[in-house]
Amino acid sequence: MGKWQTSVANQMLINKRTISTKFWRGKRVFITGHTGFKGSWLTFWLLSMGANITGYSLEPNTNPSIFNILGLEKLITHNIGNICNYSSLEKALRKAKPEIILHLAAQPIVSEGYEDPIGTFETNIMGVVNLLEICRHISGINSILIVSSDKCYQNFDTGTSFKISDPLGGDDPYSASKAGTEIIVGSYLKSYFNKKDSPVLASARAGNVVGGGDWSKNRLLPDAARAFSENLPLKLRNPIATRPWQHVIEPLYGYMILIQAMHASHKFSGPWNFGPSDRNHETVGNIAKKFANFWSGNAQVLLSKEQQCWKEAKTLDLDCLETNRLLGWKPVLDLNNTLSLTADWYCKNLNTKSKHAMKQLTLKQINNYVKNYAHNT
Repeated sequence: MGKWQTSVANQMLINKRTISTKFWRGKRVFITGHTGFKGSWLTFWLLSMGANITGYSLEPNTNPSIFNILGLEKLITHNIGNICNYSSLEKALRKAKPEIILHLAAQPIVSEGYEDPIGTFETNIMGVVNLLEICRHISGINSILIVSSDKCYQNFDTGTSFKISDPLGGDDPYSASKAGTEIIVGSYLKSYFNKKDSPVLASARAGNVVGGGDWSKNRLLPDAARAFSENLPLKLRNPIATRPWQHVIEPLYGYMILIQAMHASHKFSGPWNFGPSDRNHETVGNIAKKFANFWSGNAQVLLSKEQQCWKEAKTLDLDCLETNRLLGWKPVLDLNNTLSLTADWYCKNLNTKSKHAMKQLTLKQINNYVKNYAHNT
């Protein structure tokens, strides 16, 4: 284990509300989508707690990529493959012999769903079917967490917070694919993973996740980081849309708490919401301006006359009362914390080519969050 792989939770009490380094140390964890934005943060965090990680994913689809910046390939068992390839995925899973599976591999962009609906449905629906079908024939798996999206709910833009019992649905291909993901998980849970000796199966529905290292297309802060780093203004096409903004660390922390609970009991199976607090709801325009203020340079935001050519819901909000009550998880970062952490990461990466420096900064942000979480719960 390298020097940077220090513990992130040595001082924390071990209960449902906090992650346990002791729990994760030595665990065999299989992560799909480990080369992506959220997957890279999760892989890095679990490595820092001593987990034994096997990843299965496509090559990083952005350049730069946080996966490469953190040098994760040499620190894990790294498999390049498509989750739609049943035999390749099965081979990797059987070889890894995982205790815990976190499924993050997905097509995650709304606009891409419009451009490639077939690929979106194949990845987000059949990818999940492949994984769960393989897992029900492999012994030794304790917990399976399928990471989904807040866009899985049927959204009529009423501004009402979505509860896990609310109807699923989606007007656009991406949202429909995520509703399909949840239906599949529910089907497999009731049909195959409902016995005491079967793996515990759950899904996690997170909000609009941001953070350093995301370079996805048609996402606000990655677009802003690209523009600001080239001393160009950010042009906004949809400034009045309201989103619940959430730093990537927050839901990942919740996923780890959930996995720990699942490891102990089947009662934690099923769907869970992991969204930000009400104070983190803000329009795209105001978030862009706030982010520009945190950027270390002359960052500008302009309203574009162009309109985005794809439809998105105007409002999204998750009701996390059940998650807080049953798991003890709650978000603690406000908008200023979220945007400051994100801008600091991008700016540091812009000004250094050192992987060691970026590992140190990423670990520092995780450590500070863990301490802040312990203080605020």
